[in-house]
Amino acid sequence: MLAGALVGCAASPPVTQRVTVPAAAQISGNWVEIKRGDTLGQLAKRANVPLERLQRFNPGVEARHLVVGQRLLVPTQQERAPASGPYRYQIRPGDTFSSLARHFGTTPSRLQSANAGTSPTSLRVGELINIPVGSSGNASRTARSAAPAKPAATSTASNSDSTPPASARQWPWPLEDYRVVRRFGPDSRGTLQPMLLATGENAHATAVAPGEVRFAGSMRQLDKVVIVHHANNLQSVYALCGELTVEEGQQVAAGDWLCRVGQSRATGRHDLLFDLRKGGKPIDPRQVLK
Repeated sequence: MLAGALVGCAASPPVTQRVTVPAAAQISGNWVEIKRGDTLGQLAKRANVPLERLQRFNPGVEARHLVVGQRLLVPTQQERAPASGPYRYQIRPGDTFSSLARHFGTTPSRLQSANAGTSPTSLRVGELINIPVGSSGNASRTARSAAPAKPAATSTASNSDSTPPASARQWPWPLEDYRVVRRFGPDSRGTLQPMLLATGENAHATAVAPGEVRFAGSMRQLDKVVIVHHANNLQSVYALCGELTVEEGQQVAAGDWLCRVGQSRATGRHDLLFDLRKGGKPIDPRQVLK
């Protein structure tokens, strides 16, 4: 909350008005502290930041094991966390190469090498630097396991995805009537793309396995999104929804409705973006779905 004074005519006393700053503006670009009951989905929604983007900027944070008092970085619009290559990070007050190395799971020496023209003793607030995450064996184990996977160059992500556990076999598809518009795999630029399914009007996406809804809300460029967590650290993602039919924290069974599929303004089709992940790393759905 910010207080502002509005001065009227000479005969009137000053009037104090309280101006409400949106929650997203209050925490955007800041470090926030985990409080009891917080979830990554709630924090992402509060900051108006896609959940995956929030996770990429906090590679050492495990969604299922948040700790009260743990610090979480909310990225700004100027910062980037690509699927491969270095991050673009904006210096904040109190930052040092050592503290950034701890957070992103790298080393001060690698940070210095990636920013040859930047002095670690005179970092400027607002300055953008490169952070080489997950590209060297010197990075911490935590960052390696949580950093975005680098897509395969030619095949359908044979080295980019995780092998699903034995329990994740013969799961049903998330739509009764569908057509595969885009398969899981890298595009012409090598960027890993999730599966895209076309369906009919008023079709509903259904859960592919029992689990708990960890996120049900809107994300930029993905419309409404549902993320379900399953056993063995598996997650299923349903995006481009038009209407949600579940809430966060809800337990669902295989086949339960999660959302009504939305219609694309660009193509006129009713498309569902479907993604499977193991510990945050992408899995080819064709390894799991029957």
